[in-house]
Amino acid sequence: MPRWWQAQAKLNLYLHVIGRRDDGYHLLDSLVTFADIADRVAVSAAPRLQLAIEGPFAAGLSGDDKNNLVWRAATALATRLGRAADVALILEKNLPIASGIGGGSSDAAASLKALAELWHVALDDRRLQEVAASLGADVPVCLAARTSWLGGIGERVEAAPVLPETPVVLVNPGIGLPTPSVFKARRGVFSAPARFASAPHDVVALAALLAERRNDLTEAAIELVPEIATVLQLLSAADGALLARMSGSGATCFGLFRTSAQAASASARLRAAQPRWWVADGKLA
Repeated sequence: MPRWWQAQAKLNLYLHVIGRRDDGYHLLDSLVTFADIADRVAVSAAPRLQLAIEGPFAAGLSGDDKNNLVWRAATALATRLGRAADVALILEKNLPIASGIGGGSSDAAASLKALAELWHVALDDRRLQEVAASLGADVPVCLAARTSWLGGIGERVEAAPVLPETPVVLVNPGIGLPTPSVFKARRGVFSAPARFASAPHDVVALAALLAERRNDLTEAAIELVPEIATVLQLLSAADGALLARMSGSGATCFGLFRTSAQAASASARLRAAQPRWWVADGKLA
């Protein structure tokens, strides 16, 4: 049986756009963490590189395997190590695609970890870190898979305070939202960085800190996908909800809850009310 690696959903608990570089890329200040809601990746030795995709969102990734970040991670690391990419990859796609929770980046990071174990490469090997950075701005933080501050265009990753155990509900209205489109639609002044020094002692304190911050891409995302506003309203109104916010460039939103029972109840009610939406509950990892 292959060993499975978790590719956890990445959440931007807040996201401030603080400037823009001359090349058009936006500068960010964000607090990122991960949920125990995930894709999965398995890797095993094989005569040649091959990729199988399964799971509820597999159909959205059908087509050219060579464009998949899991495939690209294997070929890039093999090239960097000067060896053949002689592996069979399985991607179990449980997270919606183009949804603001770093699914592809987390898939790539999980693949790199699995390949590092198979090929006897240390996780702190500079070659592994360089390959992660070459695959996309979110891949390094997904490789770390811990609560982190993001700076620059997302490539600057710094350790952040440990967060309390936090029940969470993720909701996506079933509409893909490409990140470039959201940044292009964003208007207005830039925000200031808003990092905090000490760890909140419980979920109520965490929600209060986050309420003083925001996701600067929300308005632009709602212009493109108005259903996001409905998702946020329903999450906010759920019993036990402390905070509702869009993650990344959307369209997935998250709600932080007082208890796991309240999160599970809210998740069940949302699934019943909106059967075409993707809804999942769990905890911040």
